[in-house]
Amino acid sequence: MELFYSNDIEGQILTLDEEETRHCVRVLRHAVGEEIFVIDGAGKLLKCILTSTSGKCARAEIVERTPSWGGHPYHLTMAVCPTKNNERFEWFLEKACEIGVDRIVPLIGDHSERKVYKTDRATRILLSAAKQSLKGAVPEIAEPLSVRDFLRENAALPSGTQGASDGQPLRLIAYCFEEETERRRSLGEVLKASDSREIVILIGPEGDFSPEEAQAAIQAGYHPVHFGPSRMRTETAALFAVSAVYQHFQL
Repeated sequence: MELFYSNDIEGQILTLDEEETRHCVRVLRHAVGEEIFVIDGAGKLLKCILTSTSGKCARAEIVERTPSWGGHPYHLTMAVCPTKNNERFEWFLEKACEIGVDRIVPLIGDHSERKVYKTDRATRILLSAAKQSLKGAVPEIAEPLSVRDFLRENAALPSGTQGASDGQPLRLIAYCFEEETERRRSLGEVLKASDSREIVILIGPEGDFSPEEAQAAIQAGYHPVHFGPSRMRTETAALFAVSAVYQHFQL
């Protein structure tokens, strides 16, 4: 199935941007009256009929909407420190989208070798991966945050606090400090013990989180987890976590 993307929708009419129009009309030679399929990036598959191919932006009439197309029964946020080699992080973005992720937050940690991360190219990678893997929703790529800023914005509410509830996200941090071995549980064990369908997982840089960052995460309500005895690269660990969550909800 060839998919296009548009979030320029008014009622039953959508407009493809210049790049999508070029691919639809000039490359694939679609003409007025033909059927095309479009994702809106928010989860819907739109069955459309092309009504105009003139100019830079084609237009189409929506004849059928399929909600939650290619979706998954959970909401997963992956907060991951980008790798020094950007290609490795982009590989993670593509594969995580193919499996199932909703939001990706690039983190800048104390030990990060990459201190700056631009999201423009990541947005294009995620859109391409969503279309390739037949998903109606394109994962959000957030602007980079320091680990401490992310924790301040995504801390668990203390029990008894107004707004706190048992429906809070399951917050997890993976790291390698030997002094925390007894406190860590396996990712699979923690997932099985929780009934939450909203999950946040923190993955550190090549040098791991600093002890101060790890303690700040635990104080913010994040549970320490491990992925087994193998030592993994940042992007491998992040993809392992995405895969484990996906598999957990398939059982």
